[in-house]
Amino acid sequence: MDELINFLRIPSISALPEHAADVRRAAEFVRGWLAGAGLEHACLIEGDGNPLFYADWMGAPGKPTLLLYGHYDVQPPDPLEEWITPPFEPTIRNGNLYARGAADDKGQLFILMEAVARTLRNRGRLPVNVKFLIEGEEESGGEHLEHYVPEHAEELKADAAVICDTAMFAPDLPTLTTGLRGIVYGEIRVQGARQDLHSGDYGGAAPNAIEAAARIFCTLKDRSGHIHIRGLYDRVQRPSAAELDAWRRLPFDAEHFRRTEVGSPELTGEPDIPLLERLWARPTLELHGIRGGFTGEGSKTVIPAQAVAKISLRLVPDQRPEEVVTQLHAAIAEAAPQGVTARFELMSASPACVVNPEHPLIRKAAEAMQKVFGRETVYIRCGGSIPVVGLFAQALGIPSVLAGFGLPDDNIHAPNEKISVSNYTRGIEAMMEYFARAGS
Repeated sequence: MDELINFLRIPSISALPEHAADVRRAAEFVRGWLAGAGLEHACLIEGDGNPLFYADWMGAPGKPTLLLYGHYDVQPPDPLEEWITPPFEPTIRNGNLYARGAADDKGQLFILMEAVARTLRNRGRLPVNVKFLIEGEEESGGEHLEHYVPEHAEELKADAAVICDTAMFAPDLPTLTTGLRGIVYGEIRVQGARQDLHSGDYGGAAPNAIEAAARIFCTLKDRSGHIHIRGLYDRVQRPSAAELDAWRRLPFDAEHFRRTEVGSPELTGEPDIPLLERLWARPTLELHGIRGGFTGEGSKTVIPAQAVAKISLRLVPDQRPEEVVTQLHAAIAEAAPQGVTARFELMSASPACVVNPEHPLIRKAAEAMQKVFGRETVYIRCGGSIPVVGLFAQALGIPSVLAGFGLPDDNIHAPNEKISVSNYTRGIEAMMEYFARAGS
């Protein structure tokens, strides 16, 4: 695992400008590694933002072409004091490899890279054609890939995309993800008085922007988890009876989930909706942070004139991001209390997506994973969003095979991120087996 460890040592944090050189170093690492493994046309694609990487091997005429996607950028590691070992000093302990990016997505991207490289070493050729498209802005909402894919649809033409950026439902249980929620992310910006005011001189008369932001959010979502944005639920469809029945058969313990993954006294959300359906197939509205006023040490008695609340909505299939944004604008304007103005500024959006598990290239993946892990592959949805899946469907007309080898407790985006060493090695075997089955 030396090469993966070297890859993980690079602090390629795309959200922080001071790490721009590290982000490029990670892109160069991928280019050099895959070129050395025998991929052709390995190159960095420059443009607005961090470089994309492309390489291919097209020596299997008449066989399927797979578009292999991943990202080489990672999330910031904060809070650093909660890491047992430093985030960019990869460490193996208790059968896991700990580092920022171990599961999301450097470790899982390396599964695809290593599977291709080993197959080329062992056979001298691949049983399928492959095209790698790897980006460095997935964790920072960049637009380079979003513009590149539609403009180069002919060059990226493939039969399916393959993405290892999800998790298995449980240890040793091979899992394919067939649905992802979409997202609308942005800021509620509230303006009250012209400037911050003394709370003794003006308290009781001047509007408080932070209080207004809190009131707006609490108007949009009640304590039971229901969202009060007019029209938001109009397009929401429940999963099929067969899919819901399959979810009920999964080895899932809600209490274990609460205790070990969430760690809160209770779970929240719509009480009339089963938990897995809430996580995978219902829209959500979350508040991520409020900025404004005074938050430093000591005291400063001001009435904040401005506040910014970062929010996101997760969307389900059939909901349209542009329509939801319009609904959100109207709801915020209606909810704004007296004395302030409030508006929503969109930062990013992508639709939800579902794939057909009966697609031949998805069935082949299920068979390959079952052979390596020794258990029948299960199909689940994921509450998160991978915008590129919808982009590939819209711009290229292809489904995505979402074969994840992470685990629910891998702490992605959190301190002490990890990937199971066993899952990593079996993931490589499963992808090699998949290439062989897809080519047959």
